[in-house]
Amino acid sequence: MIIEYIDKAMRKAEYELIEDGTYFGRIPGFPGVWGNAATLEECRNDLQGALEGWLILKLWDNDDDIPVLGKLALTPGRKLRTKLSHEPAAASRTRKAS
Repeated sequence: MIIEYIDKAMRKAEYELIEDGTYFGRIPGFPGVWGNAATLEECRNDLQGALEGWLILKLWDNDDDIPVLGKLALTPGRKLRTKLSHEPAAASRTRKAS
C-alpha cells in the first residue's frame, strides 16, 4: 500500500527548469517535500527520496496531516479504505501478539 501511495503522490509532482540549469520538483500538498538535480530523472529520484523520508517521519511521529490520495490514507487513526491484498481480514483479527 505504501508503494501505491508513493506512486500516486509522485504522479502529482510538478517540475521546472530553474535559472541555474537544474531541475526543481515538488508535490502539491506535501509541504517541505522537494527535489533538485542536474537532470529531470535525477530530480525525480531526489524528490521520491524526500517524499519517502517525509512519510517515514510523519508516520513515526503519528502525525495526522498526511494527505489522503484517492482512497489511500496512511494516517494512523484514520480508517483505511483499502485492504492489504496479501492478508485476509479474518487472519488479521485472529493473530495474537507475541
